[in-house]
Amino acid sequence: MLHTGDTAPNFLLPDADMAWVDSRSVYGQHHAVLFFYPRDNTPNCIIEAADFSDYESEFAKLGCKIFGVSRDDCYSHANFRDLHGLSVPLLSDEKGEVCSQFGVSQYRERDGHKKLCIIRSTFIVDKNGIVQHALYDVQPKGHAATVYQLVQRLNGKGKPHANR
Repeated sequence: MLHTGDTAPNFLLPDADMAWVDSRSVYGQHHAVLFFYPRDNTPNCIIEAADFSDYESEFAKLGCKIFGVSRDDCYSHANFRDLHGLSVPLLSDEKGEVCSQFGVSQYRERDGHKKLCIIRSTFIVDKNGIVQHALYDVQPKGHAATVYQLVQRLNGKGKPHANR
């Protein structure tokens, strides 16, 4: 698992249009939000991806790029994006290598069988490629707004959180 202060892993993943996204072209120039989610077209994943899409222009004003990551393939991502009008790039990690690097792949038992699952998690990475927030096992509803507030603080905007 990654923690605040860790260097974010580099990655090279295709998006829904099969264009490659290289973290090295993001880190160093922009803050980045990477939200890892279990599966395209599932109710909670729709909520989370739609909320991040709704906030995308606000994040962009703060110099922040948003990426959704799951193990679904590019075709599934394109269908998910088009079906729900999503605007954030959805990256395909079919082999699960990036999910493992970020520590979001975990075995969970269901119906007596262990299965490798993606734990819904979000990472806020600053312009220097350092993890500023590692949020694991998040609830999708309202999550994008919470993440937006955290990114605002990276830029010295927004109110400090009383519990941090």
